[in-house]
Amino acid sequence: MGGLTRGYVLQRFLMFLLTIWLGSTLIFFIPRLAPGDPISAMINRISLDQGYVENAEQIIATWKTRFGLDDPLWVQYIRYWRNIFNFDFGYSLARFPTQAWEIVRPALPWSVGLLSVATILSFLVGVTIGALMGWRQTPRWLQIILPTSLTFASIPYFMFGIVMIYVVAFQLGWLPSTGAYSRWVNPGWNWAFITDMVSHAILPVLSIVLTSMGGWALGMRGLMISVNNEDYFLLAQVKGLSPVRIFFRYGVRNAILPAVTALAMGLGGLISGSILVEFIFAYPGTGYTLYESIVTQDYTVTQAIANLIIFITAASVLLLDLLYPLIDPRITYRQNVR
Repeated sequence: MGGLTRGYVLQRFLMFLLTIWLGSTLIFFIPRLAPGDPISAMINRISLDQGYVENAEQIIATWKTRFGLDDPLWVQYIRYWRNIFNFDFGYSLARFPTQAWEIVRPALPWSVGLLSVATILSFLVGVTIGALMGWRQTPRWLQIILPTSLTFASIPYFMFGIVMIYVVAFQLGWLPSTGAYSRWVNPGWNWAFITDMVSHAILPVLSIVLTSMGGWALGMRGLMISVNNEDYFLLAQVKGLSPVRIFFRYGVRNAILPAVTALAMGLGGLISGSILVEFIFAYPGTGYTLYESIVTQDYTVTQAIANLIIFITAASVLLLDLLYPLIDPRITYRQNVR
C-alpha cells in the first residue's frame, strides 16, 4: 500500500479502538455524574402538564429499577458495553417503550444527506476560491471579485439562516421555510417528493455553504501562497507547462492536504454540527434529536447518537491516515534502511 507499513496500519487501528473506547466511556459517565436523572425529569414534566402525580416517589423508584439506574455504576458500565457490542442501545427513557435506535435511525439519513452535501459544497467552493486568490497568475478581475464572496464568513450560519428564512421564504416566497418536505407530499422515490425535498433543503444548505466557505478559502489561500515559492512550482513554470496543469497538478494538489484533513474531521462531526441548523429550519435530523435527548436527560438516545458521532469521526481520521500517501506521494511511513 504505497508508503504504508504493517506496523503503522496496526498502530493507527489500535488508536482508532482507543478513541472509540475513551469517547464512549466519557459519554457514559458525563450524563450520570450530572445532577438529576431522566426518570425524575419525566415525572416533573408530567406533573407540570397534568398536575400532581400520586405516588411519584414510588413510581420513580420502580422505573429506576426497571432501567437499571439504581445499580452500581460499574454494573451499568459493563451492561453498557455489552449492549454496544450487540448494537442495542436500550429503550428510550423519555419515550418508553420505543427503542433508542428506532428514534435515531429515521433521523439519520436527513442529517447525513443535508450536511454532507453542504460540507462538501462549501469545501469545494471555498478551496477553489482560496486557490485562485493565492495563485499569482489569476486574472486581475477575479482577484478583485473573489474576496467579496467571503463577506458572509463573519456571520454565524444560524443567524444567516434566520435572515434567509425571513427574506427568501417569507418576503419573496421563493422557497419553503421549514421542514424536510411538505405534508401533502407522499414520501417515496417519486419525482414530486424528490423535488419537494430538494426545495426544502436549499435554504439550510445555502446558509451553511455561504457562511463556511470563507474559512476554507482563507486557509487554502495561505497554503497556495506558500506553494508558489516552492522549487517544483517554479520549475514547472520555467518548463513552460500550461497554467491549468501548473495550477491543479503542482499547486492545488500539494496545498490541499491540510484542507483534506480538516474536511475529514468536518465529515466526522456532521451529526453533532447539525443541531442549530435543524432547530432553526425544523429539520427532522439527528441534531435536533440529540438536542431533545439532552434536554430530557434521555441517556440511551444521547448515547446512541454520541457513539455514532465518535465512530464516524474516528473512522474518518483512520481512513485519512491510510490515504495520506495516495494524496501526497511525498509522505511515506516506511523506515529508511541503511
